[in-house]
Amino acid sequence: MATRATDAGTNQSVERAVSVLRALDSGRPELRVSDVAELTGLGSSTTSRLLSTLERLDMVERDPVSNLYRLSLGLLPLAATATNRHPVHRAARMVLQGLATRTGLGANVAVRRGGELMFLCNFEGTRAPKSYTQAGHTAPLHATSIGKCLLTGLAPKERRKLLGDPLDAHTEYTTTSHDLLDAEIETVRRTGYAVEAEERALGRASLAAPVRDASGEIVAAISLWGPTSVLGDRSDPEGQRLALVREVIEAADAISQALGAL
Repeated sequence: MATRATDAGTNQSVERAVSVLRALDSGRPELRVSDVAELTGLGSSTTSRLLSTLERLDMVERDPVSNLYRLSLGLLPLAATATNRHPVHRAARMVLQGLATRTGLGANVAVRRGGELMFLCNFEGTRAPKSYTQAGHTAPLHATSIGKCLLTGLAPKERRKLLGDPLDAHTEYTTTSHDLLDAEIETVRRTGYAVEAEERALGRASLAAPVRDASGEIVAAISLWGPTSVLGDRSDPEGQRLALVREVIEAADAISQALGAL
């Protein structure tokens, strides 16, 4: 996690502070100063000073017993404001809540940020497995139905440049060939929805549809996710799934209309 300033317009101190915050979001709930230093590539004394400053600013907090650091709730108002002011989040929230309630499954909305997707919100229905997805979490584009919808706005050459080659395998079912991914995305364009079965996690599957803005561009996608037996049964690919496909497409259309799409 390099922290070196890359151009004259970059403030190195800000870069370093942000790298410390991102290190504290690396998956472990609390970290030692030495852990943060290792993750950021900064020296221990520099890391300690940055953590002390961020603690005074209520961006991080230190456990008084263990002296381990974690992100502070002082970040929450900033994150909540950024999320709530995003037009896709505002348009999608109530639609997804209703979708999760009607189907009993999980409902997500995400946007593309570089080579990953980022979730803006997630709702869980009664039939959805426990989810660890939160607003701000990222996921691979090629191994998710929601990501495949987001990729339909790119040409094959752009996708290869963005994702690299080969594509990472998350399970034995993950699409790792760009040629196969191209074929899947063509199917998404033709049908208006994407299907993913156990490509990211075994036992789970999802359906997704793209969301467009007033210009007609794909700016987001929504998905229904749940057990493979409900959404991705390979022995009965269309049986109980058709009604759910209609649900997710209609929800995506409602969000698109709220964003000004015709």
